[in-house]
Amino acid sequence: MSLLPDPYRQPEFYAYVPTKRLVAWVIDTIVILALSLLAVVLTAFVGAFFWVFLYTVIGFAYRVVTITNGSATWGMRFAGIELRNAWGERLDMGTALAHTAGYTVSIILPILQVISIVMMLTSPRKQGLTDAFLGTAMINRRA
Repeated sequence: MSLLPDPYRQPEFYAYVPTKRLVAWVIDTIVILALSLLAVVLTAFVGAFFWVFLYTVIGFAYRVVTITNGSATWGMRFAGIELRNAWGERLDMGTALAHTAGYTVSIILPILQVISIVMMLTSPRKQGLTDAFLGTAMINRRA
């Protein structure tokens, strides 16, 4: 049984969530890109030879740390959304790790990302593939 807000009785928790997720993703991508470029400079440009690996590791760490510490990345916080587990609680480190791993796999396999986006646009709770698997949902933060 889920204790997340009911999408039919409390639709305001899910209003515009897919659009806000896109805004959050753009902001997070810019932050991760900046951190990755900084890492390249700090490694005397050796990191440029391992760019994809470096970008992936920094992005993974950024997502796990920020989601663990506030149930949202900086982009999600800017967009006014946060992740909640099936009991309506903020994500702990284990769930943040699992959610980030699911996101990373869906980025590596684009068909999974397409399925996830379709699910976000059509499901009552606006859940992506990883959300549906873990029982998590992105909701609007309370004002």
